Amino acid sequence: MVEQNCILFISRDEIELMDIGSSEIMEWVEDAFREKYFRKVEIPPKPGIHPSNTTFIHAMPAYVQKFNAAGVKWISGSALNPLKGLPYLAGLIILNDPETGLPISVMDASWITAKRTAAVTAISAKHLARKDSETLSIIGCGVQGKSHLEFISLVLAGLKRVKIYDTVIEKVLEYERFVKTNFGLEVFKCQSPREAIQESDLIVTATPIYKNPQPVGRIEWVKDGSLLAPLEFDSYWSPETFYKVDKLFTDDIEQLKYYRTIGHFPLLKNVDGELCELVVGKVDGRVNDSEKILALNLGLAITDIVVAKKVYEKALAKGLGVLLKY
Repeated sequence: MVEQNCILFISRDEIELMDIGSSEIMEWVEDAFREKYFRKVEIPPKPGIHPSNTTFIHAMPAYVQKFNAAGVKWISGSALNPLKGLPYLAGLIILNDPETGLPISVMDASWITAKRTAAVTAISAKHLARKDSETLSIIGCGVQGKSHLEFISLVLAGLKRVKIYDTVIEKVLEYERFVKTNFGLEVFKCQSPREAIQESDLIVTATPIYKNPQPVGRIEWVKDGSLLAPLEFDSYWSPETFYKVDKLFTDDIEQLKYYRTIGHFPLLKNVDGELCELVVGKVDGRVNDSEKILALNLGLAITDIVVAKKVYEKALAKGLGVLLKY
């Protein structure tokens, strides 16, 4: 623990120096969902502000009893940032001592967000994708696109090829190099979203969130037996997609209800279960190879705060971070 009136600041570079493995993060995130099932967490719906159609800024507080972890993530995203040479997502995580409430650490949120988001999708795929899935589609070849391949490859052992699409050709070419260098999978560079979606077993859309979206994806392009994993709420897929899938699972029903009250997901089928219920075996996921299933994970702060607490503990053990007085 750090001194009173001091925080440990941990940069992204220092987090990367810790060399934290993907499997380790998956275990932490699964544990967070188990704790959620047993109601040993606190996660209020995340409030947000939206200064423009292309920009959001969200506050994400959480407490997870098992990890003795409490804190908040302050995260923003702007669809125009890449045009300015800036990252789409940026943010910080503040950790607090659950007993005293005092802040103990501030750290980069971008690395943690990329990893925990991909871990959540991979856990969903473990329960909802076909076991013989061979083709993964990545629409949006940025940071999330890369982290998702890293984590999904842990749970889909039979993966053979990746279909990729992005509106920026340089990102497509960079992603192709990334796949061939690190995974040795076949890469198909698609010319349209429809081409990327068709005949895929798992479709990850990692595109910006818009306040007033103009959706591109169509459920009619999705083959039977596919799993859809949108990361951008309802910004990419047409509204009827969320009604016409055979099954729909989410990371948190209450948060989904909240977002419906502010205009998201005007068409939505009944939710078949939460991710935490899949993790503990309370509900069945995929029961046959023809179901079209949608994993509607909106992002829960419990995953950020749990990973951040582990990062903090590793920083203390390794002597990383800078102590700052406030």
